[in-house]
Amino acid sequence: MLSRVASSIYWLNRYIERAENYARFIEVNLNLTLDLPRGTTEQWEPLVATTGDHESFTDRCGKARKETVIQFLSVDSANPNSILSCLTAARENARSVREIISTDMWEQVNRFYLMVKAAASKDLSSHNLHTFLADVKANSHLFLGITDATMSHSEGWHFARLGRLLERADKTSRILDVKYFMLLPTVAEVGTPFDIIQWSALLKSASALEMYYKRFGRIAPDDVAAFLILDSTFPRAIRYCLIKSEDSLHAISGSEHGSYQNQAEKRLGRLRAELDFGDLEDCVAGGLHEFLDQFQAQLNRVGDAIFETFFAPRPVHSTITGAEAQ
Repeated sequence: MLSRVASSIYWLNRYIERAENYARFIEVNLNLTLDLPRGTTEQWEPLVATTGDHESFTDRCGKARKETVIQFLSVDSANPNSILSCLTAARENARSVREIISTDMWEQVNRFYLMVKAAASKDLSSHNLHTFLADVKANSHLFLGITDATMSHSEGWHFARLGRLLERADKTSRILDVKYFMLLPTVAEVGTPFDIIQWSALLKSASALEMYYKRFGRIAPDDVAAFLILDSTFPRAIRYCLIKSEDSLHAISGSEHGSYQNQAEKRLGRLRAELDFGDLEDCVAGGLHEFLDQFQAQLNRVGDAIFETFFAPRPVHSTITGAEAQ
């Protein structure tokens, strides 16, 4: 497969996953504002901080308010990571590999893009916003299902899964970091209904509340962190994402599990091993925020290695002899 094609499929899926996760970020904050006790200050600045766009937001919009944050993260075309920008980039990547992906995939990307573009031209009132966020998540799920059902599970499909799951692992770590670092309550608030509301909203944002309750039965901060970081069966848990990402990376390279042929496999294998042979005590030993921050840095290094291994242009070495050159 051409590196250009592999890169486009990889980023097509990363952008769609990113758009869905931004919708989840906004939704969890909306849920919090509905459930918070009266007099509690709405916290929208942490939402921008956890996406990594705090500096650009502050430069353009100033103080974080509900309306400006929602506009910036959802339909601001000047923000390269907004939902609208993600779908624009996803559609362009899909267009460039139109002959590789299935017709159903291309049509779904188009429908998704047009839905978001239409929403950008309307006023995102409270009612419209909830509908818009639900539609973003539903369209992302539909694209995932169409991809799995209509694309051969060969090299291209593995690049698609690799991009999607690495993006998902990153965003799960960030939304967990919001609660532990940005929304950390005072000691007096730990275990109170206010604290439980925040943890429940966090689990809802990862579509994890029901599966969490089936496993643990009640909300406990340590159990929530362990579930979202270390669970090997829940699709949005960090460890699960790394397991399946490594499966796809080995399928692309053709190497055996437990070995590596390139820096991407080495870095991802090392990161997965840390979670496979670790527990929550290891994660919180130096502070959970510090652990998640380091994890995000390591995941970025995995992404850099994937680019260098599979997508970076390589110089063409001439095989012309001296006589032929004359």
